[in-house]
Amino acid sequence: MTTTIVAIFVIVYLGMILGGLPFLQLDRTGVALLGAIALLGVNALSLDEAVKAIHLPTPVLLFSFMVISAQMRLGGFYDWITHKLATLSISPPALLGVLIAVSAGLSAVFSNDIVCLAMAPVLIDACEKRRLAPLPYLLALACSANIGSAATLIGNPQNMLIGQTLQLSFDGYLRDALIPVGLGLLTSWVVIVWQTGGRWQSQPDAGAQEPRAERIPFDPLQTAKGLLIATALLLAFLFAPWPREHMALIGAGILLTSRKLHSRRMLGLLDWELLILFMSLFVVNQALQRSGVTAQAIAALSASGVHLTELGTLFASTFLLSNIVSNVPAVMLLLPVSQHALAGTLLALVSTLAGNLLIVGSIANIIVVDAAARRNLHIDWRSHARVGIPVTLASLAITAIYLALRLQFAAG
Repeated sequence: MTTTIVAIFVIVYLGMILGGLPFLQLDRTGVALLGAIALLGVNALSLDEAVKAIHLPTPVLLFSFMVISAQMRLGGFYDWITHKLATLSISPPALLGVLIAVSAGLSAVFSNDIVCLAMAPVLIDACEKRRLAPLPYLLALACSANIGSAATLIGNPQNMLIGQTLQLSFDGYLRDALIPVGLGLLTSWVVIVWQTGGRWQSQPDAGAQEPRAERIPFDPLQTAKGLLIATALLLAFLFAPWPREHMALIGAGILLTSRKLHSRRMLGLLDWELLILFMSLFVVNQALQRSGVTAQAIAALSASGVHLTELGTLFASTFLLSNIVSNVPAVMLLLPVSQHALAGTLLALVSTLAGNLLIVGSIANIIVVDAAARRNLHIDWRSHARVGIPVTLASLAITAIYLALRLQFAAG
């Protein structure tokens, strides 16, 4: 049985690395779901055990904020704010800085993937209207969305998982994350401005033959409703003692109770595949842990001098795994050894910031690249890496220094 469980686990995580399996029409979600089904089929876990393996507060919190983001999108908020940014009478470098700040702030609350999906097409149109080269702004959108989402425990799926599993304090994590995130955003602005070298203007015919993105009309009432719920939840997370997933679910329920926005439209914008991926990986990882293989592997690594519970080793492991299997599966693998008081903060920051390294390191990156491709703007891996690699290495170095100082002051 152990051999079968290990084989299924290896196949699932091979799918995480490759983005699917050869000769099969499966993406990462399909592979994870098939792996969970296979484990149930061979009785590695009973159905009840599989259900108990799912850490329900995490998908509930993720679902709730997907509903809030859908509300903001259908209210036209993202289109409206991107258009407003584009009409600011400021220099191109200043516009880049404002874009970075706004997209980071939105990503800290409404999820980086949703922000990039909604803002990228409108941003391209805005750059075309101002005759600005879109590449620096698109790269800034992707980088700042990733970095900004690291600021809170609700900014991205892996942070939600870490916060809920390790019961991290919402305000405590926010205080720890602000300095690395703020300096990381500043670094991204410096890197992009430096690499642009003053060449901000676009070619006269760039993208002129392509249709403009269809804008969602701005609805002040629906936008205000979404902002009110989001603000109330943030305040509740900071000051109220109630479980975060309960409060978020109530907020999502209030938004679904609408006279104008049909629940079908709201629920249709939710990333159901991500929710299924989460639940399937919970089952796959639980089966491996129950087999005893995980404990044996950790013991073998410790015997060879590699202690995953140490912050330095955890830092390196998080960075490597996040770029091999992507951040959510990496976090699930490393959570059982995240025992240090700062392990949760480290895991959240490093797994998120590592996503800027390459295009495939983050769904937000892929969304921006795909949006550009639909407008006949090609962002290859070299163009992204010229920004992504220095931004990632610098932001991770800042994080490492901050955590080292934090650890030193705590010990003193």
